[in-house]
Amino acid sequence: MHTEFTDLVAALDIGGTKIAGALVDDTGRIHLRTQRPTPAQEDGESVMAAVDAVLAELTASPLWTAVSAVGIGSAGPVDAAAGTVSPVNVPGWRGFPLVARVRTTVGELPVRLVGDGVAMTAAEHWKGAAQGHDNALCLVVSTGVGGGLILNGRPHPGPTGNAGHIGHISVDLEGDPCPCGSRGCVERIASGPNIARRAADQGWRPGPDGDASAAAVAAAARAGDPVALASFARAAQALAAGIAATATLVEVDIAVIGGGVAGAGDVLFEPLRAALAQYAALSFVRGLKAVPARMGTDAGLVGAAAAALLDGSARSGGGGPR
Repeated sequence: MHTEFTDLVAALDIGGTKIAGALVDDTGRIHLRTQRPTPAQEDGESVMAAVDAVLAELTASPLWTAVSAVGIGSAGPVDAAAGTVSPVNVPGWRGFPLVARVRTTVGELPVRLVGDGVAMTAAEHWKGAAQGHDNALCLVVSTGVGGGLILNGRPHPGPTGNAGHIGHISVDLEGDPCPCGSRGCVERIASGPNIARRAADQGWRPGPDGDASAAAVAAAARAGDPVALASFARAAQALAAGIAATATLVEVDIAVIGGGVAGAGDVLFEPLRAALAQYAALSFVRGLKAVPARMGTDAGLVGAAAAALLDGSARSGGGGPR
């Protein structure tokens, strides 16, 4: 019976590929989930219509009466203070008033917006690989490179919800221009498309299936292809430099790495750990560990729920996730 739930939250995970929604309890268990494809290349109202369809399915559930707050994790940049989102891969949304639009459906319920990197970080700290660590950096290495921070035992989203966005730390002063306006950013070297681009530029060619993705480069690296191995080594070096810089600044003791590129496994983690040993050499960061994320595709939903619960505005007053 749904009446047993006193602290359900609705969670939205908004990305360039899909818009997912769920009802999540204060132990992190998902009780209902739904999703729609993101019409990323259409106008802003078409994207919002997909969000509305997900919300409609959630609000139609008898469990909705137990929902006390709404958490949203969105591709960014986001502006949590203004309630707006401008996902790089959803051009129809620029300064889009997502929180206000969601409130037209959910009424008086509090709505909490964070970036997708912050959501993933909250999930990994609550239920995943960063559990038990008071100071952690979590990264999503995929089409882009995002991230978030746990400081003093709590997610640290920053004033706008973008703190920990490690992808746009510059690690190569003479590096390629990045779309953000800087040069040699971690994302420009270590994201999946840029791993594949570098491999292709150095002469790697896909197999008969024509797959030129980072996953195909990873498979070639596992088979010993030197160009594929070098592309992953370069990505690992960039990640290590960004992770070590972050650790030196705020003294995190673990870096949790998720996203599609992390699925390369040892092809990424072996050179990453070797490079990290070089970059994180000061005494207070020497014990820094790099580990794979554990929450998988649920990280965005569980993390959005955690953000809403930790916000302290859920009507149950339960004090956040358990």
